[in-house]
Amino acid sequence: MDCISLIDKYYSDNQPLRDLLIRHSEQVRDRALLVVDAHPQWVNQHLVDRQFVAEAAMLHDIGIYLCDAPRIWCTGPHRYIEHGYLGAELLRQEGLPKHALVAERHTGSGILMEQIIREEIPVPPRDYCPQSLEEKIICYADKFYSKGHPDCELSVAKVRENIWRYGHDSVLRWNALVDLMEN
Repeated sequence: MDCISLIDKYYSDNQPLRDLLIRHSEQVRDRALLVVDAHPQWVNQHLVDRQFVAEAAMLHDIGIYLCDAPRIWCTGPHRYIEHGYLGAELLRQEGLPKHALVAERHTGSGILMEQIIREEIPVPPRDYCPQSLEEKIICYADKFYSKGHPDCELSVAKVRENIWRYGHDSVLRWNALVDLMEN
């Protein structure tokens, strides 16, 4: 699959955002593949498809252009928290339902339906937590890179600190991802 061509389909009229998205996606892809390569048993046991991880990492943020985040050249009508499910809708329309799940479930360390209802988060109410090992790998890898600071790679501790604002359950989910990826 040519992920860059698919990105270009939606980002051809916004070169700065396109370039930022590709840079971020490549960072996430490269880190995700390092995780995969550090766990060859996952591939050998057919738990992880390395090519799929590379593709899904490149496409996980495809919905950001639909959101309002002018600092990173996003000028859409939606709140940034919505980019995951909006990107998933695009990927489903493109015939990529498995890639869509990655886009939908990569935000934070996952978002639970109870949190959506309690905090009135503007997304369709359901759980948005990574389920498959591939989804978890990309969710984990994504947390180390911010589109707002593309030259900075965060530490595990800094990611944990950032996730605290979403509550104790989010930190527990992050810690579980770290344990899975780094052991």
